[in-house]
Amino acid sequence: MDFMTAVRTCLSKYVDFSGRAQRSEFWWFYLFNIIGSAVANVIDTAVLGFPALSLIWMLGLILPGIAVSVRRMHDLDKSGWWIFIILIPIVGVILYIYWFVQRGTVGPNRFGPDPLAGEGTMAAA
Repeated sequence: MDFMTAVRTCLSKYVDFSGRAQRSEFWWFYLFNIIGSAVANVIDTAVLGFPALSLIWMLGLILPGIAVSVRRMHDLDKSGWWIFIILIPIVGVILYIYWFVQRGTVGPNRFGPDPLAGEGTMAAA
């Protein structure tokens, strides 16, 4: 999945907490969010002088960010509630990152079919 497809997918599944999300979908959307936040922050600092645009950006993308995180957990065959492990200082963040860089469950799991099925061997590596 490329950058634009991942962003479109996450925004079209704005509050869809069911199904699975592959690694590239999560990480491309995460990069999109970081770049957008940085641009909003620069505009806020240089032009506005207060964080209005950054706040709008954050509020607008918090739900799709949580949704793609839950779908990413589902790809690992874990409950979406595991995303809250990030609230544990240091250990939670390390475990969260470790899980999210792992390959999801090969083949279907209790949350749906494998999102990499049929994409070729390069995507599954």
